[in-house]
Amino acid sequence: MIELVHLDKTFQTADGAVEALRDISLTIEDGDIFGIIGMSGAGKSTLVRCINMLERPTGGTVIVGGDDMTKLSPAALREKRRSITMIFQQFNLLMQRTCLKNVCFPMELDGKSKKDAKKKARELLDLVGLPDKALAYPAQLSGGQQQRVAIARALATNPEVLLCDEATSALDPNTTHAILELIRDINKKLGITVVVITHQMSVVEEICSHVAILDEGRVVEQGDVAQVFAHPQSDAAKKLVFPNGEETVLPPQENQARLRIGFNGSATADKPLIATMAAEHGILANILGASTRAFHEQAFGEMLIGVPAAQKEEALAFLRSVPGITVEEVPEDA
Repeated sequence: MIELVHLDKTFQTADGAVEALRDISLTIEDGDIFGIIGMSGAGKSTLVRCINMLERPTGGTVIVGGDDMTKLSPAALREKRRSITMIFQQFNLLMQRTCLKNVCFPMELDGKSKKDAKKKARELLDLVGLPDKALAYPAQLSGGQQQRVAIARALATNPEVLLCDEATSALDPNTTHAILELIRDINKKLGITVVVITHQMSVVEEICSHVAILDEGRVVEQGDVAQVFAHPQSDAAKKLVFPNGEETVLPPQENQARLRIGFNGSATADKPLIATMAAEHGILANILGASTRAFHEQAFGEMLIGVPAAQKEEALAFLRSVPGITVEEVPEDA
């Protein structure tokens, strides 16, 4: 388990103090894939670097696997970092070494024999889908292949935690999908806790179970990914979940009732809701506004519709019979 308790980080600059992190408290359960997302400058990379003490926090506590990282001696911290590995946007491979020797490198630092290190490195290259690239050099590989080698290297010390700092930001969408699939597969096979730092909501929705949203160094929202998608509360969360903004709300027509539909995980593959209401019940509805999005073949968000006032009760009864949604009438003066 990773616990961040009232974490602060202040940098001193020529122009004065800059508060990068402010009173952050998070709990990341063992084996979880946890996303930390925010716009540029929100403090994401500083936060992840505080987890392994590459940045020492100004205040607060970082507990990983029961150990308070802020209180470890230099020797104990070096030992602890072997269980907390990291992959980066730019891969950070040693260009003069083959892929095999890149993966061997952390094991050599640990004093492992060359024979054992090479055996383990080949197993890891096989795990990440590159068994035939052992003798290739990083410059001979695509960006996605280089990131796979970086992941294999990160796994060489049998870590308990894998930190991914914008690990797919330099990759095209198809390669990003493949790398995320690999990370999810490794999480399932090895039970490694994964912390994903990203500015892309698409990365969170594809791989993460839980998410924390950072804005100006603070956690403004956190929870189950589906829950945050369904009801984003903060302005920062709304901008990330609905980057194009919520649709303009149109005024209802005369003799119309307004109904607000909440999508809380209804299946997107089911029959179209508004079309079904019209075809099967003869209720014609106007869509007055909507802010919805699909996540893992489920719909989340809200829609505002107008229905004939005389058919309001029938519409409410139909909508309330549909699994995964909530519905309420919106007062005329709201």
